[in-house]
Amino acid sequence: MKMKAKGILVILALVVLAVAVESDPDTVTKVKTVRGKKVCTKGWECNQWSQFCCNETITDYFQVYQFEEWFSKRNSPVAHAVGFWDFQSFILAAAQYEPLGFGTTGNKTEKMKEVAAFLGHVGSQTSCGYGVATGGPLAWGLCFSREMSPSHSYCDDFYKYTYPWAPGAEYYGCGALPIYCSPSAHDAFVGNWKPTKNDTLSKRVPGFGATMNILYAERTCGQGDIDAMNTIISHYLYYLDLLGVGREQAGPNEVLSCAEQVAFNPISQHRNLMSST
Repeated sequence: MKMKAKGILVILALVVLAVAVESDPDTVTKVKTVRGKKVCTKGWECNQWSQFCCNETITDYFQVYQFEEWFSKRNSPVAHAVGFWDFQSFILAAAQYEPLGFGTTGNKTEKMKEVAAFLGHVGSQTSCGYGVATGGPLAWGLCFSREMSPSHSYCDDFYKYTYPWAPGAEYYGCGALPIYCSPSAHDAFVGNWKPTKNDTLSKRVPGFGATMNILYAERTCGQGDIDAMNTIISHYLYYLDLLGVGREQAGPNEVLSCAEQVAFNPISQHRNLMSST
């Protein structure tokens, strides 16, 4: 009798716990209809009324233990940004864009693919890994928080008239990724961006390859199968595998690669235009 009563108490405790979790204001999903369309909010992570907040959010499939494991080398003695990167900062930043569709568009596989693509870009651009590094060269993402090479200083003859700098100062790109005025990398990846006739002639199609084109232009794209492009692709495939999606979901080569794509916004054009004004 005592054992039976104890079992009932355990079941009741689990029910109470489940109710408490479901009613947690930080995770509860609220739903309403606006102009015939279902929109939702989901606690702090997706706190704007949006159709995308009705879907799974990033913390439903990517959590802190995965971040810590996959980027465990970021605070190693050889890293150049110790203490700078953490999961909380990533997810708080991502939460600003989840209501717009980042990591919340499509089915679960499509959502996870976009986060893998983002991690692939970030990991490749901030890596201090090399061929025989512990864990392999792909395991060393988030080692940098700014451009380190002297050749990347923006205090040069090209910029000095347009953006004059303080005497003795040096300016470098900050953060993991460059930002350019191109089609949205999100839209290009999930298929919201629709290629024009000119895009088709330039072999630009939606997918991961287009995101590289937007972010790096001819430094990576339109140059054939160069190492710079293949390194980024390798990181994307790496995170697809880690998320459990599998690299076979990356799509055909014309979607994955930008080897034959003409650059959206060639860097050389920017320099020629600015130097003539």
